[in-house]
Amino acid sequence: MTRLRVSDALGSVEIVRPEGVPEGSVLSVFRVPPEVAGQRLDVFLQSQLKRTSRTRTQYIVKVSAYDIRGKRLRSNHRVQTEEHVLLWRAPWDEEQVPTDVPILYEDEHMLAVDKPALLPVHPTARYHKNTLINVLKALRPGQFLSLGHRIDRETSGVLLVAKSTAADRALKKVIESRGIEKTYVAMTWGSPDPERANAIGAKVTPATADGPDAFRFERSIELDPTSSYRVKMRLGVSDDALSASTRFRVESTRARAGHTSYARVRCELETGRQHQIRIHLASLGSPIVGDKLYGPDETCFARGADGELTEEDLVRLELPRHALHAARLALAHPMTGIPLVIEAPFPADLAAFWDSLS
Repeated sequence: MTRLRVSDALGSVEIVRPEGVPEGSVLSVFRVPPEVAGQRLDVFLQSQLKRTSRTRTQYIVKVSAYDIRGKRLRSNHRVQTEEHVLLWRAPWDEEQVPTDVPILYEDEHMLAVDKPALLPVHPTARYHKNTLINVLKALRPGQFLSLGHRIDRETSGVLLVAKSTAADRALKKVIESRGIEKTYVAMTWGSPDPERANAIGAKVTPATADGPDAFRFERSIELDPTSSYRVKMRLGVSDDALSASTRFRVESTRARAGHTSYARVRCELETGRQHQIRIHLASLGSPIVGDKLYGPDETCFARGADGELTEEDLVRLELPRHALHAARLALAHPMTGIPLVIEAPFPADLAAFWDSLS
């Protein structure tokens, strides 16, 4: 592990805030493992800061990187085994996030919300306070609230929240046993082509129960160790890859000059792997519109995280967020066992984009 708690990393060593570092700054400590000794500091730190571009990493080094003695470090510094790199970051004002969170369903045990796009569900370095749970707690002070599952920051739609520890445990059991049906709607560049399955070692079978053109796509996925973005997945090539299967049905197609076609695709999850729908659709030749990681240029991901997307990026992406919406959940109520179906309406931004196509 390279990113450490300050107390674990430095033990009894007294930490002296370097001259010029503002009081109240946040300290992060990174330990250099033997296998990366000799790397440039900016290369090493970019591998640790998941969503950060090389340019942004170099800026972070310039303004915040020090060694354990308080000496400023440069981007071209060659890191050494067991060296500790200290980043002193002044607390920043977090970016504003959507705070209008419609309630789709509520009882004494849990609630279901329609999470707006761009509202994070988990704290990150960039969004520590502005998360879904904190937004809800501000509206419901003193109430127990716990996420039942998660969806990506850019994804909109249905999300379950438990209102007690008992409901939280019961809901997580339902999810772990795959007792919940999850339906998403995606808008893609092109239509998913099941004929590509053989070329990528995937298995495709008809899913006639979902419609005449529906099919089931099965292909394992795993974390991509070759990507500088540590959240990126790839199609599985190792024995440790996780099985993943999704049922797809193209609901309709449209076109626009410059692109051959777009598709509106219904996606039924049979497994719930990280980025499963996004990578499965991309592997079928139809990445999701606006996808910065699996779309036309993965470097958009880091620039997007840093708020540095260019005009060219925005033209290529077509949307400021990926066009994926969690449209429906169906499950037996975790406390009562009563069948429950919760749906979130198609969001206005995606509807407007679809309506703009001919």
